[in-house]
Amino acid sequence: MEKGFIQLYTGNGKGKTSAAFGMALRAAMAGKKVYIAQFVKSMKYSETRIETLLENITIEQFGRGCYLNRDVDDADRQAARDGLRQCQQALRSGDWDLVILDEVTIALHFELFSTVELLRVLDEKATHTEVILTGRYAPQELIDRADLVTEMVENKHYYSQGVLSRPGFDC
Repeated sequence: MEKGFIQLYTGNGKGKTSAAFGMALRAAMAGKKVYIAQFVKSMKYSETRIETLLENITIEQFGRGCYLNRDVDDADRQAARDGLRQCQQALRSGDWDLVILDEVTIALHFELFSTVELLRVLDEKATHTEVILTGRYAPQELIDRADLVTEMVENKHYYSQGVLSRPGFDC
């Protein structure tokens, strides 16, 4: 591959992480090396088990639990910044064919680091490395920088009927 593109999956609909993991599986099955950084998340969801099945996928999590019901603290900011540094190294190295920054726009939304910092990291990526960014609330600067932008829109969701996350389908 001569040039890796930057893909952004955003919007309020379900499926951003699922789409990214689908691309990870596709790349891995084509013999590509995949690095997945999950911002905000610290829980091992069903999809994270993929790295135990495929040796060419590596997943690291840089979250400290859900803070939708608590204030973000310095430890959250530090975890996210550590994650961004790891991503910078992965993107610079040229060792990875695909690098996924899962929920990175949520990290931006909660001001764990800035859009400018993320754009600098993206500017340093190895030419051949494909990048996928996921999460709600993507800032316009990131939309402008991406080569492909897909917005997931929620038209209807069974959560509104009281259905909780179901292992294997939602988590």
